Order: sequence, then C-alpha cells, then structure tokens
Amino acid sequence: MKRGSAAVRRQRPLVGVLGALVLAAAHPAAADVPKRISNVTVYGNEPCPKADGDEIVVCAREPEGEQYRIPKRLRETKKSDPPSQSWTARVRTLDEASRPAMPNSCSAVGTGGQTGCTAELLRQWFAERRAAKAQAADIP
Repeated sequence: MKRGSAAVRRQRPLVGVLGALVLAAAHPAAADVPKRISNVTVYGNEPCPKADGDEIVVCAREPEGEQYRIPKRLRETKKSDPPSQSWTARVRTLDEASRPAMPNSCSAVGTGGQTGCTAELLRQWFAERRAAKAQAADIP
C-alpha cells in the first residue's frame, strides 16, 4: 500500500504541471488579444467594413427589408400588465384596495376606523330617514 501511495504522490506534481501547461496554451498572451472587436449588422448587399490594424470585425447579414424594422427579438414581447387598462381604472382599483387602511374606513386595520364606523352609521340613518320621508310623501 505504501508503494501505491508514493506513486500517487509522484503523479500529483506531474498532473499539476500538465494542468498549468494546458491552461497556458488555452489562454493567448496579452499581445495576441485584439484591442477592439466590432459587431456590425449589414443589410442587403452592403459590404462588411474592413478591419483597421489590430481590430476584429464580425458582420451579421440581414435582408434589406429588415433595416428599418424593430428587431425580431423585440417584436413579439408579451405584456406583463393587464391589457388596455386606463389610468383611471388603475387609480380606482388602487383606491379600492387601500380603502380599508384609510382614515374613516370603519375598519380595525385603518388609523381612524372608529370614526369611519360612526360616519357610516350616520349615512345609513340619513338614508333611512330620507326614504321614510319620500315614502310618507307618496301616501295619498
């Protein structure tokens, strides 16, 4: 067993050296990396621009009819919000959703819930009183 472990110990430095050599070969030296890389989209029969010195130019060719159109990846995006809802409807929805937390709301959650309950009882009493007066006026 001692022999096997010694062999493994001898191979580890060798593996480390080989790994370093492979990594050094995979990454070019700083002098080999171009200073500028340009990605250009050309339309129809337009020529691809020439590279100047230490520059790489990558050209993508599209049909001429696509030149003044919205790019395909942006054309068919799904809307995340509800379709065609006006700002007035959005404000009404927001008001209804936040109404229980507002003052004078007759709620245990809001800041002035008790005053809202009193106001609601008074509105109900006045509505019943108006209805009773209207009904009394209709009797011949």
